[in-house]
Amino acid sequence: MLERFLFTKIDNSPLVVFRMLFGVLVSFECYGSILTGWVKRNLIDPSFTFSFIGLEWLQPLPGFGMYFYFFAMGTLGICIALGYKYRISVLSFTILWAGVYFMQKTAYNNHYYLLLLISGMMFFLPAHKDYSLDAKRHPRIRAHSMYAYVKWVIVLQLLIVYTYAAIAKLYGDWLDFSVIEILFKGKAHYPVVGHWLQNTSLHQFIGVSGFLFDLLIVPALLWKPTRKWAFIASVFFHLFNSIIFQIGIFPYLALAFTVFFFPPEVIRKLFLKKKAPYLEVESVAPPDRNWIVALWGLYLLVQLILPVRHHFIKGDVLWTEEGHRMSWRMMLRSREGMATYRVVNKATNDVYLVDLNTYLTKAQQRKVASYPDFMWQFAQYLKREYKAEGIEVSVFVDANVGVNGKPKQPFIDPETDLAEVRWNYFCHNPWILPPKQ
Repeated sequence: MLERFLFTKIDNSPLVVFRMLFGVLVSFECYGSILTGWVKRNLIDPSFTFSFIGLEWLQPLPGFGMYFYFFAMGTLGICIALGYKYRISVLSFTILWAGVYFMQKTAYNNHYYLLLLISGMMFFLPAHKDYSLDAKRHPRIRAHSMYAYVKWVIVLQLLIVYTYAAIAKLYGDWLDFSVIEILFKGKAHYPVVGHWLQNTSLHQFIGVSGFLFDLLIVPALLWKPTRKWAFIASVFFHLFNSIIFQIGIFPYLALAFTVFFFPPEVIRKLFLKKKAPYLEVESVAPPDRNWIVALWGLYLLVQLILPVRHHFIKGDVLWTEEGHRMSWRMMLRSREGMATYRVVNKATNDVYLVDLNTYLTKAQQRKVASYPDFMWQFAQYLKREYKAEGIEVSVFVDANVGVNGKPKQPFIDPETDLAEVRWNYFCHNPWILPPKQ
């Protein structure tokens, strides 16, 4: 029964349309990053970037190289939309986007991670089999159908994202709406809506509806009686997020996914009026079906495990940040901190206070004042900088951090030399102090 469910052939119109939308959106994201100054602020202005730990060698191209890098990615997005050399284009984009994703985390956003996952998935999906330059140049590859599993791996990925986002909201600061108040406080200057966003009743509505939306949107889109209303709710929800939080293409990418929830004939009539309908015939499962099930099953299993890893690390992830990334913990906290970095010359015991302005942008300074991995990486960076001058140093940090508007508390053991300790990826770093009760 599972084999028949996964390997029944269905109309591939949703996948073809999604390929076009996906390509256009990633082009907007990449070209827009250049035009809005995002590339300059995060990849050109800093003297170095905070990459994922272990990938410190992955740094931006020198000079204006990152402008060309993002222009190339935007152009690859157009190639994906047109279905031109699709496999090469989407693989190249995935590799380049992975480079950007792992290269810097000062401006980390969950949708960058989702974009990486989806572009990687798209490489394995036959999205170029119709309405593409590849199919026009090589008619033998043209097909009007796809196996049903193609739809379901996308749907299950979305179910994982939204469900974990809902579960993450089940904590005190979301349930009492205080974190929502903090998030909206920074929007008070918005014309027209700024004052309205400070309304307590709105915070309560956003808190309840945001949780219910994340929890129910995928099932509601799958069920025909609620599909239309779920789509309307999606449009409102994502456009609201786009306008208020200005989070790039993510809201529009989320809306693009809805093509997989409507009947293929509806998508074909709306977007591909000249596309030949798929005339159902008896489906024959591919000979490599067991590998397909195993590999996609393994991928989805990893996606199920990653978001819960913080439960196996000592401490509250809201405080320690350990296990936060890649966990769909979205818009849950606001961190503020104050940190002083002391460099001690091991040979002379001379002590130097570090002027953060010498090394870091303002955005990076905010990170090294309140996030433990940034603190550790900056200590490692200072160690390397002094060693290049022939000086062996220790680096100590006095930091006080507050989460979600709560009073600042000591965050790092000030007696721990962060230049010497190793970063623990899979367990708690003991130099992160527990919060006071």
